[in-house]
Amino acid sequence: MKKIILSTLLLTALYSCKKEGQKTENIAASDSLSVTQPTGAEESTYIPKELSPENVSQYLAKNNDTLYVTNFFATWCGPCMREIPSFKSKMEELKSKPVKFTFINLDDKADWAGAVKNFATENKLGKNVILLDGQKLDQNFFSSNFKQWDGGSIPFTFMRKGDKTDEYLGMMTEDVLNSKIDSFLQ
Repeated sequence: MKKIILSTLLLTALYSCKKEGQKTENIAASDSLSVTQPTGAEESTYIPKELSPENVSQYLAKNNDTLYVTNFFATWCGPCMREIPSFKSKMEELKSKPVKFTFINLDDKADWAGAVKNFATENKLGKNVILLDGQKLDQNFFSSNFKQWDGGSIPFTFMRKGDKTDEYLGMMTEDVLNSKIDSFLQ
């Protein structure tokens, strides 16, 4: 019963974000750790993969010299969509640096084949998007992985390099994103 209540609260909180779509400009982007650039055909046919909450937790806990910038978003979330161009610009700028950008999608499973796939294809981010079924999340997921975020709203960005972490709840401006990433790369 507790899981059902927590899942319902999470979904309610996620849906509180105003549903508004906004197209973002197409800027070529790739995983900054990739050696080869994918062709347009590979990017347009790439389907993001689903990870379990446990696998996402393992990913978030990576502790090495790479800076991991992980953004939790949904395609129906206006602030989430408005910050994507800043992330894409920073990805392009840092493509030769040890920085990995990942976008964890929290849309309903029913939207994965449509809205999420279209978003990933239009923004050439398919290799950077991970699908996470919000129905599988419980309060333990949030308290185990984050100091501030309880899953109540998005967008949310988590950064980790080695033992240093940073959390940002809400839409990031380009200046804030640059400042936070620069603090990790100095």
